[in-house]
Amino acid sequence: MTEQYVLDLHEVDETQIAVVGGKGAHLGGLSRIEGVRVPGGFCVRTDAFRRIMAEAPSIDERLDQLSRVTPDDREAIRTLSAQIRRSIEEIAVPGDLAAAITRALARLGERSAYAVRSSATAEDLPTASFAGQQDTYLNVVGPGEILQHVSRCWASLFTERAVTYRQRNGIDHRTVHMAVVVQQMVFPDASGILFTADPVTGHRKVATVDAGFGLGEALVSGLVNPDVFKVRDGEVVTRTIAAKQRAVHALPAGGTQEVVIDAQRQEQPALTDAQAVDLVRLGRRIEAHFGSPQDIEWCLVDDGFRIVQSRPITTLFPLPESGDQENHVYVSVGHQQMMTDPMKPLGLSMWRLTAMAPMHEAGGRLFVDVARRLASPASRAALLDLMGRGDPLVRDALETVLAHDDVVPSLPDAGPGGPPTGDAPAPVEADPAIVTELIERSRASVAALERDIRTKTGPALFDFLLEAFEEHKRVLGDPLNMKAIMAGMEATWWLNDKLWEWLGEKNAADTLTLSAPDNITSEMGLELLDVADVIRPHADVVAFLQDVEDEGFLDELAKLAGGTEARDAIEAYLDRYGMRCVGEIDITRPRWRECPTTLVPVILDNVRNFEPGAAERRFEQGRQKARKKEQDVLARLRALPDGDRKADETKRMIDQVRSFIGYREYPKYGIVSRYFLYKQALLEEAERLVQADVLAEKEDVFYLTFQEFHDVVRSNEVDDRLIRQRKDAFRSYHALTPPRVLTSDGEAVTGAYRRDDVPAGALIGLPVSAGTIEGRARVILDIADADLEAGDILVTPFTDPSWSPLFVSIAGLVTEVGGLMTHGAVIAREYGLPAVVGVEQATRLIRDGQRIRVHGTDGYIEILP
Repeated sequence: MTEQYVLDLHEVDETQIAVVGGKGAHLGGLSRIEGVRVPGGFCVRTDAFRRIMAEAPSIDERLDQLSRVTPDDREAIRTLSAQIRRSIEEIAVPGDLAAAITRALARLGERSAYAVRSSATAEDLPTASFAGQQDTYLNVVGPGEILQHVSRCWASLFTERAVTYRQRNGIDHRTVHMAVVVQQMVFPDASGILFTADPVTGHRKVATVDAGFGLGEALVSGLVNPDVFKVRDGEVVTRTIAAKQRAVHALPAGGTQEVVIDAQRQEQPALTDAQAVDLVRLGRRIEAHFGSPQDIEWCLVDDGFRIVQSRPITTLFPLPESGDQENHVYVSVGHQQMMTDPMKPLGLSMWRLTAMAPMHEAGGRLFVDVARRLASPASRAALLDLMGRGDPLVRDALETVLAHDDVVPSLPDAGPGGPPTGDAPAPVEADPAIVTELIERSRASVAALERDIRTKTGPALFDFLLEAFEEHKRVLGDPLNMKAIMAGMEATWWLNDKLWEWLGEKNAADTLTLSAPDNITSEMGLELLDVADVIRPHADVVAFLQDVEDEGFLDELAKLAGGTEARDAIEAYLDRYGMRCVGEIDITRPRWRECPTTLVPVILDNVRNFEPGAAERRFEQGRQKARKKEQDVLARLRALPDGDRKADETKRMIDQVRSFIGYREYPKYGIVSRYFLYKQALLEEAERLVQADVLAEKEDVFYLTFQEFHDVVRSNEVDDRLIRQRKDAFRSYHALTPPRVLTSDGEAVTGAYRRDDVPAGALIGLPVSAGTIEGRARVILDIADADLEAGDILVTPFTDPSWSPLFVSIAGLVTEVGGLMTHGAVIAREYGLPAVVGVEQATRLIRDGQRIRVHGTDGYIEILP
């Protein structure tokens, strides 16, 4: 039956994307909402498109060619996509299909004007809008013209921009099909776009209306600037009225035309305030129906608004689910942990189960709600001080939120029985034996876990792990552990504050912390230099490593001259550090022990860039510089009024820093050591599920939470659809930029430095390691792509401890994320590298290979000519 190819819009809803594409499905859903008027029309189903595609076998061959082309090969994409479009447009619409379309037109009015609109199955989705990727034709008149434009819509699935978009998003061209919406034209007085959440700030209670005269094409094509109304709680809070010199109008015989607007009308608003408020009220109804903020295309005709499209706003950062109507203020965990990439569900749930504070999830990232601490003046001051010392941008973002009177309620300070408000812990004696004892406690706890976990399988493993997580938190929360961590940090802050006040010296602690003892992360970088020393004399081993791709390469090494020694050195390194990797707070990330090839480029850089014995020399040079600095500072202080007291206090704080700042890195090492043991046990469980045909592949468990994984082990059943949905969602989260601070109204706040003491054009950041250095910028997004030479300056989004082996061969560091006490900053100071962190968009604003000057003392970067 040929009518199967055509469905009236009223027969369609948003569940039928596979049948009528995203646009058609959303228009059908819109037409069912009470009070929402959608111009009448019908959809030509995706079945018709499949039939047309089957008529031209040459298309198949070209799709094969296209699948082998990279997204950057624009010439090949241009040529192949043009050939596919031409093939589709040359196919005559089969008679029965043409008749079905003509009959549908007759029901609506054959001589009326129509909009013929592409509606692909991969568009207007919650995770990807595909906006503007396919074509729409306005004011098409007559059955012949409409059939021709239906063919053009089918062909527009293969516009160059649509093909490139799919290639970049990893979408197979054969899985996307095209429906076509044919809709009665409306000839509006005004039209535009309504965003039911502010598309810039993300604020869910502020709607933005863009409006212009005539058809919406004038706004979409950038022909005119729109009037912009911001509406909140039923009133216009701001309006910007643009000079609208042109508009697009429909022509009586079909097609559209640009027209000049009368001079006296150009600066009149396209909508009244009352109309903007009414439109937003309509938008809220549509948003409630679809369950998420919407990007809505609207037209105003004599008797009211017509809605011609609604799609999810895919660029907004999602909100954590709170389950209440309270105001919340969320601070990003990723910015503190130096890992702002999205995490897989198992990674998120494991971190939450082992974290010391309740955490909330959104967009594949974790957040801590600080609303209650901001609400009372005393805890607010302590929180802002702590956040400001770590990352001034977080403090500024929180202060921005506090300036909004309606976000954070003011509560009285907690009484004597209330929670602690972030008071400094009691001072700890500068006794190195304390650190030795803490390290021994951690090692004993990890050894006990390794011994006990081996005997656990099935549901018993998960029960055991829940107990292990409590031990994990007990070790971290040990009062002595917390005091030792804070002792080093507080002594650093004290030294920087006092030596600036007394001697006018910025960041003096940066030199005083060089080569501090017991820093497991800096030792990790230096020990890879020792591995390079073992490998360097053996030319065959070096040549072999340059071509390594297979993770089993360590077994092959033994066949080469010097290969046994090389393998043993790498194995010993992996025994100590193999649990580490980039993004290590996500348990699902591959560890160095699982992917040892990750280390090979760094080892080869060390072989090339260093002489034998470099590790010991580097450490000793740092120690001597720190000692010399200490003697210099104390001598200068003694020459001041009341100098002996100042020098004695400073000496006590220097001893405190030297004793404890290295330990700052050890708790994370303990966490990641435990994580690797958890992961190995869980993957063995996943392997059993694969053998039992419950799972397709082991890594599928990464898309389940810990509790869901437990349930699958108990039931031997898994929801494949849930895993597919989670994989799609995880892919989409990569496109989102997590904010430092997020409110429950959806406002994403990044913070600003608000400084005027830097040169024009300089990139501002946080100074975390003193000194000034010039060099070649190496913009590296993945440690596996590192190819460094001595003197290079590393520019990267963030560095966690796994990046520290690169630090031995660079001259300076620039990151987009970080604070004074994050890992990259601590190790930069350990190695004496000038470093500036928290530089917004550094990897975009600095090009790989450019010469730059890093001002690590003053916190800015100059791009040199």
